[in-house]
Amino acid sequence: MEEVLGDWRVQLQALFAVGWAMLLGGAIGVERELKNRPAGFRTHMLVAGAAALLVGLVDLIVARYAGESHRGLVQIDPVRLVEAVVAAVGFIGAGTIFRAGRDGGISGITTAASLLMAAVIGIAAGLRAHVLALGATLLALSVLLMLAWFERRSQFPR
Repeated sequence: MEEVLGDWRVQLQALFAVGWAMLLGGAIGVERELKNRPAGFRTHMLVAGAAALLVGLVDLIVARYAGESHRGLVQIDPVRLVEAVVAAVGFIGAGTIFRAGRDGGISGITTAASLLMAAVIGIAAGLRAHVLALGATLLALSVLLMLAWFERRSQFPR
């Protein structure tokens, strides 16, 4: 039975991190959804959850191949995980950026940036840096909500 379940405690910790990341990503996604942006609540939840799941899977892979029989097979470079997540989010984010109207104005850049932020928050949650993940979520929401209000009031040229 142990062979089937593996280290179920590690898996439950990873699952908690995925859920936490999805909750935090969803908080950012709600703001984008309310503004009717191309990537909203569900997309942000899935991006953050996927990033946390990748971190959890790395933990499981390392645990599985850490034994003597596999020594030397697995080389750990945590930066590659971050690179992979950022590259994947780059493709998704590019899909949210488009030219609109006759003036050819570009829109969707903030949504693409919020997707990247959701992914990195997911990485933090996956690494069990829960205070950092929550703080980053609150900062991102502050930028999206409060600074948008400030920009409208200040009438910055766009």
